[in-house]
Amino acid sequence: MKLSTEDPQAVLSATASALLRNPRDPQALASRALALADLGRLGEASTTYREAVREAQAAPPTRELQALLQRGQAIAGLVGQAFEATAKSRLAAHAAGQPIPPRVSQALEIQLGHRQIFVQQPLKFYFPGLPQIEFYDRSDFAWAKDLEAQTAAIRAELQAVLQRQAAFAPYVEAPKSGRSDPSGMAGNADWSACFLVKNGKPNPGWIDACPLTMAALANVPVSAMPARGPSILFSALKPGARIPPHHGFVNTRLICHLPLIAPPGCFLRVGSQTREWREGELVVFDDSIEHEAWNASNALRVVLLFDIWRPELSEIERNLVNEIFAAVDETSGQAAAWDV
Repeated sequence: MKLSTEDPQAVLSATASALLRNPRDPQALASRALALADLGRLGEASTTYREAVREAQAAPPTRELQALLQRGQAIAGLVGQAFEATAKSRLAAHAAGQPIPPRVSQALEIQLGHRQIFVQQPLKFYFPGLPQIEFYDRSDFAWAKDLEAQTAAIRAELQAVLQRQAAFAPYVEAPKSGRSDPSGMAGNADWSACFLVKNGKPNPGWIDACPLTMAALANVPVSAMPARGPSILFSALKPGARIPPHHGFVNTRLICHLPLIAPPGCFLRVGSQTREWREGELVVFDDSIEHEAWNASNALRVVLLFDIWRPELSEIERNLVNEIFAAVDETSGQAAAWDV
């Protein structure tokens, strides 16, 4: 893309003379920036263009200068494209055929403006110093393969549950009197759940109906928080339904999905990453980072949902987090709840 309407070398000579007479001439600076860009001297072009913009602010620009400045806006895009190509080339050369580490790729995407920065923003409790990871690699969890191997058996129990009336209820309970519901999800059956365990409290009827599901979770480090965790449930999302962006309660746990019924077109976004559920492939993510989900298919989507402790927390840290919430409950004098 050629930015200058004249020969770039001729423009450089002419503007050099003009800038000797007046180093702050915005029209000469803008013309020079376009010529430098056409010659591939993008760093100089970008610096010169910024100088032209700054000097143009001192007085109302002429129509000609306005046209030059408008064309010069493309310089930033050219610099970005050149940087992206150069950076990717250097990374590939240095890697010498090896895959680029995901964190390096993400850092480059952030630098290029292709990826937004999302951070943990739990609603109730923040534990400092934990890594900001949107999706975890399921291969990092020794128990994941064994659980995935039980997908068919768990799905069979789910299918039996789906045949029973009133098995599923809205995931978000209807709001209490006077409480607003800006998300529109409270009492909404588009997103529903059948809880085997809810906030640490077992539901004997559904546990008895799903013995293989519970057995498959026996070696999973669920986040045992008295009166708060774990929760183990079948989470269903109706065709066309969307769960709006939101944050979880705490950043000391991770949410796990084992997709049991996952037609094409069902997606989960966590922070800047979006993934499609695939039956039998465990998904582990940090729900204290903004996330949303949608079912763009014409069929029901159901996952086995449960929460685990963050692997970065030591056993003593987990126990002491529980003590903090015990202090909340003792001080409030009320039944334990997600309230701080």
